[in-house]
Amino acid sequence: MEAALALARTAYERHAWREAYDGFLALLESLDVDDLERLGVSAYLVGINPVGDDAWTRAHQARLGSGDVPGAMRCAFWLAFRLVNAFDQPEGNGWIARIERLVEPAAPDSIEAGRVAYLTGLRAAFEGDLDTAATDLARSAEIASLWLDDELAALARLSLGRVQIFLGEITPGVRLLDEAMLVVRSAAMSPIAVGDSYCTAIDACYDLFDVQRGRAWTKGLTDWCAPQPDLVPFAGVCQVHRSEFLQLEGAWVEAMAQAGVARARLAKPFRQLPYGAAVYQQGELHRLLGEFDHAEACYREASSAGRDPQPGLALLRLRQRRREDAAQAIDRALAEAEDPIGRSWLLDAFVEIMLANDRVVDAKSGAAELAAVASGLSSPMLDAVARRASGAVRLAEDDPRGALGDLRKASDGFRELAAPYEVARCAVLIGRARRSLGDDEGARLETDEARATFERLGARPDLAALGGDRPAQLTAREQQVLRLVAAGHTNRSIGAELGLSERTVDRHMSNIFTKLGVSSRAAATAAAYESDLLSRRYPHQGPNDRG
Repeated sequence: MEAALALARTAYERHAWREAYDGFLALLESLDVDDLERLGVSAYLVGINPVGDDAWTRAHQARLGSGDVPGAMRCAFWLAFRLVNAFDQPEGNGWIARIERLVEPAAPDSIEAGRVAYLTGLRAAFEGDLDTAATDLARSAEIASLWLDDELAALARLSLGRVQIFLGEITPGVRLLDEAMLVVRSAAMSPIAVGDSYCTAIDACYDLFDVQRGRAWTKGLTDWCAPQPDLVPFAGVCQVHRSEFLQLEGAWVEAMAQAGVARARLAKPFRQLPYGAAVYQQGELHRLLGEFDHAEACYREASSAGRDPQPGLALLRLRQRRREDAAQAIDRALAEAEDPIGRSWLLDAFVEIMLANDRVVDAKSGAAELAAVASGLSSPMLDAVARRASGAVRLAEDDPRGALGDLRKASDGFRELAAPYEVARCAVLIGRARRSLGDDEGARLETDEARATFERLGARPDLAALGGDRPAQLTAREQQVLRLVAAGHTNRSIGAELGLSERTVDRHMSNIFTKLGVSSRAAATAAAYESDLLSRRYPHQGPNDRG
């Protein structure tokens, strides 16, 4: 037994969490209180929470029995920490109350009191009581500083920073994030605290459209997770955010791979809360690539996992030429989003969809709100998004010269952020503005730049929307076949209609897929609608013409 226990302890020190978990669990009834705590940590990190909760509970009771109140409170703290973060209110509240009773005899500025203040502040933040959260978290950070407890100070400051951001105090909130992350990257902290700190900071960057900090901290989390392949609570979330930043950078193949890894990790040993975010991210990439059937499936699964599928699903409907459905979806999503940060993720899509539905007044209102949020957040990314939205509205208002000013600033902003797809989207709009001003050569240059980027990325819907060579390559017969596909005909009925064999129809379908750069009948139909192929008149071919 001693040899097995030594192996488990060595695995724990090496951060081989699964090996440590298996080793400690096999010796559960023989573990001393220190090893029970190690089992609790290992179980948490491999995602087996019932075992971890039981181990921490046993350790808590054992330390209480021996008179080690600080040790008992430490075990209770991590158990309450997990429960509050898992939104388990009854159990979490019960453990917080137990800790509060133990703190009562202690000094009001004891480190134990600081831990209680952190837990009550975190609970208040999740319940939406931001003022209470700010008060308790600030007190926790102050007490932690008095006791030189870097770990608790970092946790408290990160949570307080997020609360201040939600309260609209952006600058002081971000400063708290920066201060806390310096500690996380340099001080000795428990793995639970390190992983949670990175996730809290990165989530804040996501809310703020803060690409630069988000990239840096996501890389830090990725590097930290790499030598710990058994991690469950943080590794999957890390992969989701990594995929989002890779998408922005134009590395869509790698982004899809990272999203797939995240989905797999977040599904086992149980489906975790961020699972829906991973599936939604896959849907976003499928939508951009023109794989609409896959995107639809992902958005639906994300929704069933608790992740609102907007704005991605509304944008998918727009690409499918279901403009009214897109408008209804984005209207509903905006009506339910109350805080400015939550709305900001929807407003860019709202403007695009409103313009597609000729609701220019609504689009202008959305663009103005987006600009106001961008100004308040001081986010280069959101500023570029807002300027592009404003430029698109000015184009719709027949003000191409005014649109160019906004669009060029947006393009410059996206270039500085190394976001090639967003630069290309700006180029399309700049091309339209320059063409309206009679600058046909300049318009072609912008359009050619956008097309080259879309081709490199595989952005088939955007290529189809540009028109040009790709749709024009379809023969008259292929165009006839595609019109029947869009009408819902099978290959057999198409053959009967046109007097062709099924094999010939199959060949035409293969050629259509290749020329349009799509992989499904639905995507081919969508691409054809985007480029107006199905509204054109084609040369007649009778049923006796050769296919």
